[in-house]
Amino acid sequence: MRRARRHFNDAAGATLLTRGHLIYRAARDKKASIEREERMPALKNLVSHAAVGGATAVVASLATYLIMADGAALLAPSAALAQATGTKTTDVLTQPMADLGREMRIRVTERDPGNGSAPHRHPGHHTFGYVLEGTYEVKVGENGPVRQLHAGDSFYEPPGALHAVSRNPSPDKPVKYLIIQVFDPTKPATVPEQ
Repeated sequence: MRRARRHFNDAAGATLLTRGHLIYRAARDKKASIEREERMPALKNLVSHAAVGGATAVVASLATYLIMADGAALLAPSAALAQATGTKTTDVLTQPMADLGREMRIRVTERDPGNGSAPHRHPGHHTFGYVLEGTYEVKVGENGPVRQLHAGDSFYEPPGALHAVSRNPSPDKPVKYLIIQVFDPTKPATVPEQ
């Protein structure tokens, strides 16, 4: 014998279904809810990837503009902007030494033939130099001798000492030297001699 489906209204006027229909509807609603929950991470993932992609496109566009418009100098550190013509300095490493309150700074300086810097001091900084290529002329201290250093030679400047001569004496060959500083970050890097 077949059971007839019965629909009837309760006091509020809502249609009530048989128990079988209620179980089917609950299972269908649960399945739809699970499908929505499964789609949400995919939607969040899509939105996240779109945001990152958009930000990357903006940064790449800005970098391209700066390179094409020679605006990279606007973003360079002030020390790089202050470099003299004929001198190129490349930072290799800056390592904080928190236990000493200092930093280790290593960089390579290249000077064109005949290029030099004005007398200056490095207050609070121990400076070590090692010539990699060419000839470097240096005088450290007010009474120190002028020395010509060649590839493989080194020098030392105590903190605050006058660096009276710093130049490439060659008329036709560049010089390249390595600078290693134990740097006091509370002091200026270089102070011109008055």
